[in-house]
Amino acid sequence: MAVAELTYREAVARGIAQEMRRDPTVVFLGEDVAGAGGVFKTTSGLLDEFGPRRVVDTPISEQAILGAAMGAAMTGMRPIAEIMFADFFAVCWDMVANEIAKARYMTNGQVDCPLVIRSGGGGSVRFGAQHSQSVENWAMAVPGIKVVAPSTPADVIGLMAAAVRDPDPVLFFEHKGLYASKADVPDGDIVDELGTAKVRRDGGDCTIVALGMMATRALAAAERLAEEGIAATVIDLRSLVPLDMATVLSSVTATGRLFTVEENPQACGWGAEVASIAADEAFWDLDGPIVRITTPHLPLPAAGDLEDLAIPSVERIVATIRESLG
Repeated sequence: MAVAELTYREAVARGIAQEMRRDPTVVFLGEDVAGAGGVFKTTSGLLDEFGPRRVVDTPISEQAILGAAMGAAMTGMRPIAEIMFADFFAVCWDMVANEIAKARYMTNGQVDCPLVIRSGGGGSVRFGAQHSQSVENWAMAVPGIKVVAPSTPADVIGLMAAAVRDPDPVLFFEHKGLYASKADVPDGDIVDELGTAKVRRDGGDCTIVALGMMATRALAAAERLAEEGIAATVIDLRSLVPLDMATVLSSVTATGRLFTVEENPQACGWGAEVASIAADEAFWDLDGPIVRITTPHLPLPAAGDLEDLAIPSVERIVATIRESLG
């Protein structure tokens, strides 16, 4: 099978295009997504291939974008909507949490809402407190929506396909800090499965569970720990809803130690749910406390040095695990 090196941002466009070619009911809408190719250049080429009826620039109104997407989904389309920065979900959260998430339930199954809302989240790019948040935990707390966060170009394509084809609304969080990262991606269509974690590295001393850009940092930390004789399993969750705890629990049973690496602020982060389930299901297999490596509960600084201190770094992950394992 032929492969080509692809950036994470190029994978976004390829994943959307793959599904738009397959299904004429898939449309794409958002701010500056058509002529400009997206503010992060993640949608370049889509307007040229699919035209202005299927790739639509919208007004600067997140509520309007999601209102149009919801209406389209309720009437037979498969829309993909972009919220430019994940922080901006705050101004349209009622539409997500009270309308889109509850449409099927409130109509007793008469109305489905099969749509994807994709957004760029996360820090490390010095955009300040209002443009750098990781908000996957907001979404995880709302019943009725699925939550996806890929860490590699291939996963972007495969999970986008799975999200578009899913009957439920899916929030698809891309990490801005990963847009320039590159990896080999197979040619042809790629279709993945929601709710399946991936073991990125095997090791017998501890289990590290991470999401998005933190999965890449956890992997780098595991490589450094290996040089010190500590063998870590690294699990990339890839999605929070559905949550693949079977893979996590299988590893924890084998290693006896669990660490989560989270970019969300510590309070009510997704790792708290993972830790709670692990404590319930694998308590007697644990050889020590579950440790969460997180961002402090504060707005992210714009200053580079301060932002780097706040977000879990490879160095902090290594130091925390080394100290915890004694």
